[in-house]
Amino acid sequence: MTDDLEQAIDEAAHLIVRARHVVALVGAGLSAESGVPTFRGPEGLWTKHGEPDLRDYERFAQDPKTWWEQRIERAGRYGELVRALETAQPNAGHYALRDLEGTGQLQHIITQNIDNLHQAAGSLAITEIHGNRTKLRCINCNRRWPLDGFPIEELPPHCPDCGGIVKGDTVMFGEPIPHDALEECVNQTRMCDCMLLVGTSAVVYPAAGFPVDVKTSGGTLIECNPNETPLTEISDVVLRAPAGAALPRVAGRVREMSVG
Repeated sequence: MTDDLEQAIDEAAHLIVRARHVVALVGAGLSAESGVPTFRGPEGLWTKHGEPDLRDYERFAQDPKTWWEQRIERAGRYGELVRALETAQPNAGHYALRDLEGTGQLQHIITQNIDNLHQAAGSLAITEIHGNRTKLRCINCNRRWPLDGFPIEELPPHCPDCGGIVKGDTVMFGEPIPHDALEECVNQTRMCDCMLLVGTSAVVYPAAGFPVDVKTSGGTLIECNPNETPLTEISDVVLRAPAGAALPRVAGRVREMSVG
């Protein structure tokens, strides 16, 4: 494990260039650099307001009409998050991931974030394991629509294909991860021989288990995080810096190696 930043950047670039299938696992730390509040930690929303009810999805399933009425009113304790998400812009870390994908060195992004910032930065190969705040999803067939592309004529709205109830795409507490997203994450993890861990606290499952699977199968891990995590000890290279500071330098080094 390498802690010196300059040396770590060089070693990370070498690992990426030598790998066959690189996957980035992205957590809330990357979005925090764009001003999106985290949930855990000293200034986290849950720290300030208390953790959400673990029966959130159960309550939605029992009374989806009320859930939709509250969503439309934008009531509740997450107004701070909603306002931040509406104004957030991609940061240098997002653009570095886009650049790595553009040069063929990054094959996929698995993100735990719901903010749509990877798409805004121009990344294409993305699986959002916790959903996307700008989309709606049928809880029965998993079809998704952009918020502005689905006419809501009744509460709760229903899927025009299967008749299932439509909700926000964001995964709620107690809600199963959509099977299509989870299946893609598992497939990407199986193919991955180098995983880039970006701003993830590595405590939320099933995402926290993907790096362990990669390491167990003989792959390498590159952690980019200003803070130590449960995955630090098994990481091959540690970039102890914010993603916005470290990843552009890694992408630049990768580009130099690829050209050379």
